[in-house]
Amino acid sequence: MRYDSITEAIGDTPLVRISPAVHGLRSIDLYAKLEMLNPFGSVKDRAAWSMTRAALPAAVERGDTIVELSSGNTAKALALIAGMHGLPFRSVTNRMKVPEIKDLLLLLGAEIEELPGQAECLDPTDTDDPLARVHRMLSEAGGGYLHTDQYYSALNTEAHLTGTGPEILRDLDGRAPDHFIACVGTAGSSTGVATALRANDPGLDVLGLVAHKSDFIPGIRTIDEVHEVGLFDPDTYDAIESVTSDQAIDGMLTLIRRCGLLAGPTGGAAYFGAVRHLQQIDVESTRRRTAVFIVCDRVESYLSYIRRRRPELFNQPPRPNSIATLSPAEAAAARAVDVEAARKWIAAEHPLVIDLRGPFAYAALHIEGSINIVDELFGELLDGGLPFGRTQPVLLACPVGEKSLAYAALLTRMGHRDARSLAGGIVGWRDAGAPLVRN
Repeated sequence: MRYDSITEAIGDTPLVRISPAVHGLRSIDLYAKLEMLNPFGSVKDRAAWSMTRAALPAAVERGDTIVELSSGNTAKALALIAGMHGLPFRSVTNRMKVPEIKDLLLLLGAEIEELPGQAECLDPTDTDDPLARVHRMLSEAGGGYLHTDQYYSALNTEAHLTGTGPEILRDLDGRAPDHFIACVGTAGSSTGVATALRANDPGLDVLGLVAHKSDFIPGIRTIDEVHEVGLFDPDTYDAIESVTSDQAIDGMLTLIRRCGLLAGPTGGAAYFGAVRHLQQIDVESTRRRTAVFIVCDRVESYLSYIRRRRPELFNQPPRPNSIATLSPAEAAAARAVDVEAARKWIAAEHPLVIDLRGPFAYAALHIEGSINIVDELFGELLDGGLPFGRTQPVLLACPVGEKSLAYAALLTRMGHRDARSLAGGIVGWRDAGAPLVRN
């Protein structure tokens, strides 16, 4: 194949059958749509090109900066497209959580602006969030910016409505699959593909996959975040299920080691969730069925993410003091206190208050007297044992109270005598009208 531009190579990705010897499904043919083979490396190549293609000539004439609220694959694709057209690209984000992605964006010449959003996931409907205010400013006409706006742009969805979905139909000889499984980020790919497939077969079963509460899988929203903003429409999905980061890595390892697919954690989550969802259907099925899931991107950008969670995969000793090793009973026994009880406890006992959020969210608003230790760094500190005395009272806080509860459970298992989690997190504290201060 011969192209005049690399953007012409976006799309027409392979649909590959996963061997039944791998997934074990008796009556279901399972296929992977390999969006990892787009030229810039991910499913977001389609959306990035769709959101910029028509606007580029005018943007080049004006000398605009392409800007997007992204710290992942959308930013990577847009940085490459911007560079091809002689334009700067700026990534605006609350927190760059994957070091390899940040390094790659810098290598591509991107400007990275980390702003003090109050949550790890943009919620443009929150009028008090500095990141949301930036979103509104960028959405206004003029200003020297081409804001692609992946959270709301219909062109995000259209890329998959006119591209990814029809390609799946073509490769299945014009028939829609019985089941479509997709991870939900901005919801552009799942919405667009589902709409295209349902136009062929209204009976299509669509499963949306999200990350488990307060867990982190790159590119996927958590079950708490998914209803907040963006292109998400709950009517698109027949069911929404959550996947843990451990399950995503398990699925990823299967795709890599058994199928030869260098899939990242998002693709692993899609595979794991697909097989889990289809197993019961397989038992009850009286006819042959077909299912498709999306492999969003490649593994190479996530090695530090995987190493932190599975050091044994890299011939490193396991981390015994990790929240991933908590039993259900240990997690259930963790102690949480509501805002009123926490305020009384702080006044009476002066516990060490540890805010586990990112530094920019902490700088925006935090409990007076608290210290900021980002959750990943706190986890690393615990590898070496308790970083403070066993009798020192500790109150842990995170955005919504889920991650802090897990760390309270881990501290208790490690022998700490009084570790508590702030129920509802900083969001709950704010909503209760309790005072917060800024740096």
